[in-house]
Amino acid sequence: MKTALQQSIPVKAFACSLLLLVVLPAAAHPVNIAMEKAPTQDVVWFYMKMGILHIIPNGFDHILFVVSLCLLSNKIKVILWQATAFTMAHSVTLALSMKGIIAAPPPVIEPIISISIVFVAIENMLLSELKPWRVIIVFFFGLVHGMGFASALNEVGLPRNNFYTSILSFNAGVELGQIAIILLVFFLLINPLGKKVFFRKQVVYPLSACIAVIAGYWTIERLFM
Repeated sequence: MKTALQQSIPVKAFACSLLLLVVLPAAAHPVNIAMEKAPTQDVVWFYMKMGILHIIPNGFDHILFVVSLCLLSNKIKVILWQATAFTMAHSVTLALSMKGIIAAPPPVIEPIISISIVFVAIENMLLSELKPWRVIIVFFFGLVHGMGFASALNEVGLPRNNFYTSILSFNAGVELGQIAIILLVFFLLINPLGKKVFFRKQVVYPLSACIAVIAGYWTIERLFM
């Protein structure tokens, strides 16, 4: 009988293969002329606010992914470790995408993003505790989400004279939105109920199942509709 770790290896291999298939040479990022002429503090606020709004309220798929990360542990440090791995990964691919080093078309990235939500939600139902490979999986999915974030930034463009400032500001906004979701879920749901006997059966299972169904529908929609 295969262990859970052995069963996860094909998933990791498949995921890595997908990443290699979609990473392609890219063109230079669009330029935001208006922000090139703006003071640095205005650039920081513009892209930070954009990052926050990209998560709350506009990033419903990202919100569901972050909520799913919160459901396999009742320890805030463990949840934040996952969030940190995710942030580090999407920061790398976001910067590389905007630099024109890598690119992936939205029709490829968007289904993988929804599949990542399905995967984490189902894992919440199958496992009773967080396993070491979870952080690795979350890191990989962060790489994919980063290329998705790049699509949003490409619509607006970046100032050439404040390229890294705008990238870091956008990432800071995303991180603030992400932390807000984590703290909300933790203090309203996990902290008061996480150690209760009924928590997994009456909270984690139904909530994860709903998230998996929604994300599964998105996957079908993004692939075939």
